[in-house]
Amino acid sequence: MNIRMVSATSKVALITGATSGIGKAVATIFAKNGISLVICGRREERLIALKTELQPFAPIYTLNFDVRDREDVAKKIKNLPKEFSKIDILINNAGNAHGMEPIDQGNLDDWEAMIDINVKGLLYVSKAVIPTMMENSSGHIINIGSSAGKEVYPKGNIYCASKHAVDAINQGMRMDLHTHGIRVGAINPGLVDTEFSQIRFKGDAERAASVYQGFKPLYAEDIAEIIYFVITRPYHINITDLLVMPLAQASNTLVNRKG
Repeated sequence: MNIRMVSATSKVALITGATSGIGKAVATIFAKNGISLVICGRREERLIALKTELQPFAPIYTLNFDVRDREDVAKKIKNLPKEFSKIDILINNAGNAHGMEPIDQGNLDDWEAMIDINVKGLLYVSKAVIPTMMENSSGHIINIGSSAGKEVYPKGNIYCASKHAVDAINQGMRMDLHTHGIRVGAINPGLVDTEFSQIRFKGDAERAASVYQGFKPLYAEDIAEIIYFVITRPYHINITDLLVMPLAQASNTLVNRKG
């Protein structure tokens, strides 16, 4: 029996939303294991700082774009330098939550931002990367979903809808690409202590911190370690859909906050 093992070295990974949280943690563990990186994000100063931090470990290239800008996404990925142009691993991590109101009180700008970033942005980046993977009959796409894509919760309406869309896209993408030798899967985290809640609550630090009080949440590094495990499995193994929660979280509405 011949088993094709996956070596992390000599691979190139493109990571969206790489300037903070899960994306930054994934970039760090990948670089420290010899994976060349194309790190993408809106905040150029953070991209430059991360490149400086990780360059001692692996080659790093930065792409400064907003995933909502489909023309800029396509242009910049198409014009990657040759040594970074063969993307072996795509981590579709860019995503945000904006606001948490009942649907009748929802802010239309918040709704559009979530749909544009979480759904359309993921599609724009995937559309730009997939053709090269198909040409090479190999590749690995990991879509970062959420427990919100598995279970709706009160006042989560549009955010949950956007992550349910990611779940459906992940399944459809896998069906369409499996005959091309491309692995596709999703990692769906529960409560992870990152900038997520600060963005959702628009800078209200006290409200954001309260989300993670009374229990031990997941951390970005926890998810990064899982992602690294997934991409280094023998190539005949495809981890297609993984839901990860902290011990204290039983569902999106049941969290043991007894400390």
